Amino acid sequence: MRYSFVIPCYNSEKSIGAVVKEIQDKMLVMKEDDYEIILVNDHSADHTQDVIFKLADQMNIRAISLAKNAGQDSAVLAGFRACSGDYVIELDDDGQTPANEVDRLINKLNEGYDVVIAHYPNKKHSGFRNWGSRINDHMEVTLLNKPKDLYIGSYFVARRFIIDQVIKYPNPYPYIRGLLLSVTDNIANVDVDHRSRKEGHSQYTMKKLLSLWFNGFTSFSVKPLRISTFMGIIVAFFGFIFLIYTIVHKLLHPEISAGWASMMSMLTVIGGMILCMLGMIGEYIGRIYVSMNQLPQYVIKETKNLHNPKERN
Repeated sequence: MRYSFVIPCYNSEKSIGAVVKEIQDKMLVMKEDDYEIILVNDHSADHTQDVIFKLADQMNIRAISLAKNAGQDSAVLAGFRACSGDYVIELDDDGQTPANEVDRLINKLNEGYDVVIAHYPNKKHSGFRNWGSRINDHMEVTLLNKPKDLYIGSYFVARRFIIDQVIKYPNPYPYIRGLLLSVTDNIANVDVDHRSRKEGHSQYTMKKLLSLWFNGFTSFSVKPLRISTFMGIIVAFFGFIFLIYTIVHKLLHPEISAGWASMMSMLTVIGGMILCMLGMIGEYIGRIYVSMNQLPQYVIKETKNLHNPKERN
């Protein structure tokens, strides 16, 4: 059995070495020597590229550096396409995901599951990051039909055939969670410890979280369009009721002038709804346009210990 560890790296020059060391130590304890580590530098602003290429020179590690920041999911796909393991493990570069508990995920996978994802009973993220995760989880349940009791995160192990299906995704807006849900429903969780961050801070800003949400529900669901249609019907219905009320009220009380404030309020509500729906439709059309232009998910700039890499995907 061959294991592949895929780690997207961004501004992790101070932490990635410890993560690699922890993986190696754990594989030694498990008496497994048939494994590989793929580090993907997502155009970091620090010296992450130098660090992972140095690790690749010293050890049997594959290193990939992207020409521009493509986002975590695109970086993960670059690593998936370079790996060859029967079991593929994705984990983070900051040390918060415990690599020394990977055997718990693998043991659960051996019970017959296709994907096993680490679940954290006590997450050590900041309050803002935890709030963003809850919003994202609600979005996945509502729009992607994710089971409510299933947690999906960035630390998981998947069988080879799952990864083979995931890497077939051709469009420039990959969303790994959505891809996993679209490939299989045979997914399980395993509780593991979540560590506090020792170096740096979370790279997820409000802008990145919003981009993640939009990417998730526009790439794998048309429910937002259906919700917009339903909301339009509701607003039109209440508008019709208000129109009847206004006519009857005017007939019964002709001396009362029509209400300018109420009319402007209705116009504002309806106008806002129309703009919101047009924006939603525009988002989908924009993604179709970009996909038709075949914008690459990522561009590989440089590699180490990687044979025949695909420069554009």
